[in-house]
Amino acid sequence: MKFTPRFSAACVFCVLAAVVLSSSGASFASAYNGRPKLVVVIVIDQFRGDYLERYHDQFGDAGFRFLTDHGAYFPDCNYNYANTRTAPGHATLFSGAYSNGHGIVANEWWDQKKKRMVTSVEDEDSKLVGVEGDRTGASPHNLLADTLGDELKLATQGKSRVFGVSLKDRAAVFPAGFGGDSAYWIDPKSGAWVTSTYYRDQLPRWVQDFNHTRPAKYWDRDWKDAQGTLLRSTAHRKGKDGSEAGFYEIIGPTSFGNEYEFEFARELVMYENVGRGPATDLLAISLSPNDILGHQVGPDSAEMQQMALDLDRELADFINFLGHQIGLADVWIALSADHGVASLPTQVKKLRIPAANLGVAKLEAQINAALTAKLSPGHPTSYVRLDYPMAWLDQDAFAAAHARERDAETAVGEAMKEAGLRDYYTKSQLALGEAPATPLGRKYLNSYSPEGSWYVMGVPEIYTVGGASGTDHASPYNYDTHVPLAIYGLPFQPGTYRGHAEPVDLAPTLALLLGINAPTHSVGRVLTEAIAPPHRADGAVKSGEARP
Repeated sequence: MKFTPRFSAACVFCVLAAVVLSSSGASFASAYNGRPKLVVVIVIDQFRGDYLERYHDQFGDAGFRFLTDHGAYFPDCNYNYANTRTAPGHATLFSGAYSNGHGIVANEWWDQKKKRMVTSVEDEDSKLVGVEGDRTGASPHNLLADTLGDELKLATQGKSRVFGVSLKDRAAVFPAGFGGDSAYWIDPKSGAWVTSTYYRDQLPRWVQDFNHTRPAKYWDRDWKDAQGTLLRSTAHRKGKDGSEAGFYEIIGPTSFGNEYEFEFARELVMYENVGRGPATDLLAISLSPNDILGHQVGPDSAEMQQMALDLDRELADFINFLGHQIGLADVWIALSADHGVASLPTQVKKLRIPAANLGVAKLEAQINAALTAKLSPGHPTSYVRLDYPMAWLDQDAFAAAHARERDAETAVGEAMKEAGLRDYYTKSQLALGEAPATPLGRKYLNSYSPEGSWYVMGVPEIYTVGGASGTDHASPYNYDTHVPLAIYGLPFQPGTYRGHAEPVDLAPTLALLLGINAPTHSVGRVLTEAIAPPHRADGAVKSGEARP
C-alpha cells in the first residue's frame, strides 16, 4: 500500500504547525500513558555520517531533511569502539552500551564446543518459523544487557508492543530485545519473512499473505538512476556457486530492497495496530540494502549515490504514512546507522593514500603457517579462523602445542603483525583492562567481550580491508565509526548540534523522555542540549530554564 502524494514543503510546515498546536496544552511524555503513541528507530546498515551532508542539496524536504531540519541533528556522532560490525552496532544502539557491556563482539565467533563459527543470534533452542524444514532459529540469548524495548516492556507491564524488522536476523533480533513481540527478517533464498519460535510458533495470517503475494513483484525489475541509466536488474540469474541466486543476493543490493522493507513495516503497523495501544510502542527498522551494495561498490559510487536518493524518497513516503496512520504529533522518529565503511582501496590508492585489499584466505594461511613454524614444525595446523581484523583461536590446537591462553593469543598477535597488521589486542589483555590510556586504547577496551573462544583483535592499517575485492568496515577509524544521529518529536528542539555525540546516547535519551529506566548497562549521556523546554500555558519559565 503506497501513501501519496509525498510531503511537499508546504505540507511539512502544516504538519509542524499542527504539532506545535497539539503540544501547547501539555508536553509531558510518558510511555505509561501512550505519549507518544509510537517511537520509530530507523537504522541504515552501513550509512556513513557524511552521506547526509554529501547529498543534502539533492534530498527533498520530506525524507532525510525532514528529520535533520525539523529534528535534533548531531552530525558529529561516532562509535567509541573498534568492532564496527552489524551485530555490535545494533546491540549498542538499543542497549546504550558498548560490547564490554552488552557482550556482542562480532557478527559471529568461534564456538569451541561445536568446533565451528556460530552467529551472534543463532539459538539451537529455537527454530525458524515461516520456512519448511527443521532449521535453527534466532534469539537475543547472547546479549548480556537488556534493551530500550525491554525497559519499555517492564515499565508498562507488557502493554507496550516492540517489533524489529530487517533483511538480516541479527539486525531484527537485537533491536527487538528479549521481550520483543516479534522480530522479522527474510529467508535469503525466497525473500519470505520469517521469525523464530523464540517469539511465536507460527506467522500471523497477514505475514503469510504478504509472503504469498509480495516478493514476486520485486523480481525482473530494472533499477535506474535519475537519468534513466540502468544500474542493476533483478532478473533471475545464477549465483557464484552455480545455483539460482536468491532474493537477498539479487534484490538486496538495490533500492527495491529498502522499498520491500518499508512495505512490510507499513503492513505490520496496520495489522498489529502499532501505535494504537494504551502505552507507547516501539518499532525498529534496520535497512540492509545499503550494506549489501556498499561492500561491492564502496561509498563513492554512482550506485551508492542513487541508493541514498531513492531511500530519501522512500523515507518520505514512510513518514507520510505515519502521519496519516497515527499522526506525527504522536510519533518520535530516530535515525542512525550501525557503522560506516571504508572507501574502495583501489580508489584510495589513486590519491596516493595507503590502502589495500588483503584477501582473507591468503592472510589466514600466512598466519597459520607462521604459528605452525613456531608451535608444531612439520605438522601444519589450523590454529586460527580469521574474520579480519579479528582472529579466533582453536583452543584445542593450542592445547596440543602446550600453549596457554595468554601465550597463545600473544603468538597469534605477533603473527598478525608479521602479516601486515599495525598492532593487536588480546582477549586476555582486554579482560584485565590492559590498554594504553589513549583514545584508541579506549576503543579496544570498549570492544571487549567474554563471549566466544580465545581471540585477538588486530589493529588494521588505514583503508586496509580483508576482502580481495570491494570494501569493508570493522576498523576503529572515523570512516567506520562516524554515523548519523537525528531525532524528531515533540520533546526535541529542532536544530543542528555540533557537539560530540555517540550512538550509546540514543537509548538513555529516549528512556528519560519516556519516563522509564535506561537499559541495564547504558553508559550513554542524555542529549539535554536538544531537549526542548517545557511549554507552559502562562508563558512562565522556571529558574534555570532557558527561554525558547
